[in-house]
Amino acid sequence: MVFRWLVLLLVVAFIGIQFVPVQRTNPPVTAAFAGTPEVKAILERSCYDCHSNETRWPWYSRVAPVSWMVSKHVREGREHLNFSQWGTGAEAGEKAREIWEEVEKGRMPLRSYLLAHPSARLSQADRDVLRNWAGNAVAAEKGQTAVSPKREESTERERHHEERGE
Repeated sequence: MVFRWLVLLLVVAFIGIQFVPVQRTNPPVTAAFAGTPEVKAILERSCYDCHSNETRWPWYSRVAPVSWMVSKHVREGREHLNFSQWGTGAEAGEKAREIWEEVEKGRMPLRSYLLAHPSARLSQADRDVLRNWAGNAVAAEKGQTAVSPKREESTERERHHEERGE
C-alpha cells in the first residue's frame, strides 16, 4: 500500500515538474564564426549545440529534469564561448588558443554530451585540424607567419634532446 502511494507521488511529481519553464532560445547570430569550411564543419558538429546561437534542441531538452541540465549547459557554454558572437583580430586568436587547450586536455566536448551525440567525438584528424587552425590563429594575432605544428613538434624534440646532451 505504501509502495503504491510512493509510486503515485513520484508520477505526480514527474508530471508537475514538466510545467517548470525552461529557456530554450536561439538568439540572432551577430558575428558568425569565419573559419575554413573544414574547421567550421568540425566545430558545428562538436561544439555549436552548446557554444552558439544555433543550438539544435533535442527531444529530451523538453523533458524535466534533463531539460534543466541541457538548458544550463547551453547557457553556460554560450557565456564562456559563443561562435555566433565570434569577432575578429586578437580576440579571435585568443579564443582559438583556448579552444585548442580545452580539446587537447580532453575537457571538450563534454563526456555527457558525447554520450547522447557520438558523432561529436573528435577523431585524431579533427584534433590535428583544430591544432593547426589554433596555431595559425595565434600566429596571425601576433603578426607572424604560421608555423607548421609538425615543425614546431620537431623543434621541441630537438630542444629536449639538446637539454639532455644527446
